[in-house]
Amino acid sequence: MTRTQDLAERCAATGTTFILALFVDLRGKPCAKLVPVEAVDELASDGVGFAGYAVGAMGQEPKDPDLVAIPDVESFTPIPFVKEGLAIVHCDPHVQGRPWPFAPRNILKTLIAAAGDAGFEPWVGAEVEYFLLKRDEQGRLVTADDHDDSSQPCYDVRGLTRMYEHLTSISTAMNALGWGNYANDHEDGNGQFEQNFAYADALTTADRVTTLRYLLSVFAAERGMIATFMPKPFADRTGSGLHLHMSLTSAGAAVFPSAEDERGLGLSPTAYGFVGGILDHACALQALMAPTVNSYKRTGAVSTRSGASWAPRRPTYGGNDRTHYLRIPDDQRVELRGGDGSANPYLAIAAALGAGLDGIKRSLDPGALGSCPDHVGELPLTLLHAVEALEADPVVYGVLDAALPADWPAEALTVGKYFTGLKRDEFFDWHSQVSPWEIDSYLTAF
Repeated sequence: MTRTQDLAERCAATGTTFILALFVDLRGKPCAKLVPVEAVDELASDGVGFAGYAVGAMGQEPKDPDLVAIPDVESFTPIPFVKEGLAIVHCDPHVQGRPWPFAPRNILKTLIAAAGDAGFEPWVGAEVEYFLLKRDEQGRLVTADDHDDSSQPCYDVRGLTRMYEHLTSISTAMNALGWGNYANDHEDGNGQFEQNFAYADALTTADRVTTLRYLLSVFAAERGMIATFMPKPFADRTGSGLHLHMSLTSAGAAVFPSAEDERGLGLSPTAYGFVGGILDHACALQALMAPTVNSYKRTGAVSTRSGASWAPRRPTYGGNDRTHYLRIPDDQRVELRGGDGSANPYLAIAAALGAGLDGIKRSLDPGALGSCPDHVGELPLTLLHAVEALEADPVVYGVLDAALPADWPAEALTVGKYFTGLKRDEFFDWHSQVSPWEIDSYLTAF
């Protein structure tokens, strides 16, 4: 395939007979319609319509006009290893001919354009962690591999070998797509894995995270397993993160490295400004990096069965040290470790990019190694705290509204209000439930 080929030509070149026209809602739910190749010209020119309210969190009501998914031809991804002749194309939702500002992909594209206006091209790598589970005879969730019960299972070669067919099928798929899978490992929790692929431009990486989650779910189901990206499915095990490795170039040249860094990390003032921006906005960022009630069971964990939680509780930065919110393993990138498996990759990357660009614009100094901004302190303790921090942060909150057109009615619902409303409702829906812990603690206590 070449960049000049249209959608029909790409289908013909790859033997594609059906296309999943795919996008995600604000919660990260993947949505699609299955389009036969006979309708590819109509898909390419007109898109495909959805009842936006039925999709999920897309800022629509039942009375609203159709949400129309317009394919991004450059994202065309053949996946014959799922079904022969099948492909995915990532789409940009529109309403009445205009990009829909509640669509996460449209929000990220707006932030990428803002980075371009500032003279930068953003690059991102992502670490997708997940658990492989199954249900036992009582319906309880348990590790899919019955023998994966070591107290320190991380990197265990036997655990890798027992999951060989699953791991290699995913690796082969990623490499067939040109993603550059370079490692597959057993993570710190029983049943937890990670499969890495090469970095790319910010939009491509967000698309690939979405595609990979789909592939992992499908391949696991074919083997009778459940692939889950839930941040903390087990109280006594390490949670699953979505770590983002971020860098910037300007006219193709790396802007993070510097040979004159007195702090010893080899970073430029631009890079330190980027770091300072992320640290300054860390609490608000968590509403988008860790966007579920369950997320805060992960960041709140003091320890796990293996002895470490690997989830930062304070927004600090440092060198090749995984206890920091921002790890800086070399002079080429920074690793943002605050995100988890429930994060919408488009929103997480957009928010982190917006925070970093703000730090560059304001020439923020992140302070001494290992420190965090005085006004920040601890990261939010719950989703509700994170939502409140988001509402109080005009920069990160503004990222959500970045795709709103200039003529958006002043009285109309904004993405920020809609998103924070969803998340506040989610918190109180959880809070209203009576848990087994409450029964155990209070039933006969008084």
